Parts: sequence; structure tokens; C-alpha cells
Amino acid sequence: MSKHVPVLLPEMLGVLAPRDGGIYLDATFGGGGFAGAILQSAACTLWAIDRDPDAIARGASLAAQFPGRLHLIEGCFGDMLALLGAEQVERLDGVVLDLGVSSFQIDQPGRGFSFRADGPLDMRMGKHGTTAADLVNTLPERELADLLFQFGEERASRRIARAIVAARAEAPVATTGRLAAIIRGVLPPDRSGIDPATRSFQALRIRVNDELGEIERALAAAVELLAPGGRLVVVAFHSLEDRIVKRFMTDASGRAPSPSRYDPRGIVTRPPVSFRLLTPRAMRPRAAEIDANARARSARLRALERLPAESLAP
Repeated sequence: MSKHVPVLLPEMLGVLAPRDGGIYLDATFGGGGFAGAILQSAACTLWAIDRDPDAIARGASLAAQFPGRLHLIEGCFGDMLALLGAEQVERLDGVVLDLGVSSFQIDQPGRGFSFRADGPLDMRMGKHGTTAADLVNTLPERELADLLFQFGEERASRRIARAIVAARAEAPVATTGRLAAIIRGVLPPDRSGIDPATRSFQALRIRVNDELGEIERALAAAVELLAPGGRLVVVAFHSLEDRIVKRFMTDASGRAPSPSRYDPRGIVTRPPVSFRLLTPRAMRPRAAEIDANARARSARLRALERLPAESLAP
């Protein structure tokens, strides 16, 4: 049975600082690690969103441990405004986003996320929509290469795309094992020990689930929902995610560089700053956590706080 180990858990709780009577959102419920910790730390109410019906079903046992305090919603976290609005939730004291794929999804071969065990080439976090197999078997070679480069930062994207197109001409690429073998046939093993298929699998997963678009929508919605003093805490696991989060929080807190004096935008009055950046530098896992959980090694935590109305700059 898979066990989800939440990353940067003490750091998340320290920054979120749940309080009794507060209302919080775990927008990426997953294995419930963050949710359980938040509920245990304060007598608060927690809403939780996940697009994976399996995650929602698993959450029933946690909800039973905290009667009336944990409320589960199936849906995409980018739609949190509509999902919470339907429940008459208009303000939150904190929002947590634990980005990426959960251990439950990775460790189930039938979900098709991992190249470590053979399974159907699926990669959907939910149960509807385009699969990774659909993309691999239908995209033109150039589009497939662009996908692998854009979402996986794979430098050998063109060689890999060429090999996939040649392989699918013989028979559809339907399993994780076959796709991984095609990629390994193109790329030599990495000295770091990272599997050659890692970046390509990441790219397909991101595209299948529109993960970067979801993050952008979720960040914009989260700050709209935050009450004064409310905090947004985000844990990202790769540079594409973290780049979006860092840019968003930098802009929201008024820390973006000023335009050049020769740039016409420099004469436009900036709106009052409504947020304070709580993490000028991203928080990272300690060595002991990385030793205990290798998946933690790339994690970055960033956080933002909505300022009280009386603190806003004129």
C-alpha cells in the first residue's frame, strides 16, 4: 500500500500558522498529509479539493476523525472560486497548494504516471480527458518535440520525438514500459542517477493535466479569497512550477523591479501593495528530510500574506 509522505510539513505549518476558529483550504488534498496536520494543529475548519476521485474517497476516513471540520470537494484547484462559492465560502484565513503528483498516483502502475513499473500510458489526475497515450500516438513529431522541451526542459526532445514517431508507426505506444524503453534507447544513463525518461514523463503529465495553467488560475483565485492576515503557502517540486509561483508572489508583494526611466510604464502609478512576501528566499528541505524521502530533494516552499487594510500603502 502506498504511503504519502508530505514534504516540508513543519515548515508549512509554521508559515500557515493555523488558529482556532480559522477557515482554511488545502487545495491539493492528495494523501491528506497536510490536511491532517492542519486539523490537528488548531480547532479550525478545513476545506479540501482534489480532482482525483480516489483521493476524495480516501479522505472519508480523515473526515470521520474530525467530524464537521473537514469538507471534501472533487474538482480542479484552479476552479476553487466556483467550487467554494457553491458552498457559500467567500473568505479564507489560509490556502495551501502542494503541487505536482501524489505518491498514491505515482506508486499505482495502473495510473500510468511512473516509468518504474509497466502500466497503461494514462497520467490523468482525474478520470476524464486526454491521456498521455493519446498525445504520444497522435501529435505530429514537431509538436511532440516542443511539448517535451517546454514542459520537461528536455534538451534531446527532437531525438526522442523522432524515436517515438518511428516506434508508433510499428504499433501504438500504449504502456509506460514501452515509452520508457524508447526514451532510454535514445538517451544514455545520466551520471546523476536520474532515469533518462524522467523529463519526458514529467512533460507529458504536465500537458495531460494542464498543470501550469491550473497553478496560474489557482494563485489568482487564492489571493482573491484570502482575508486580511490570510496566508498562501505553496510547495513546488520543479523549476517550471516554482518559477510561476515566485513571479506571482514577487509581483503581488510589490517586489518586481521598477521599469527603466525610459520605459513609459515607469510613469504609471503603481496600485497599493496588498500582500507581504513571507519568504524572500524559498524554504527548502533539510538534509535529514531528503535522506528519508528522496522525493523531497527538489521541493521549494514560498508564502504570501494579505496585509490588513490599515497597513496598505497609499
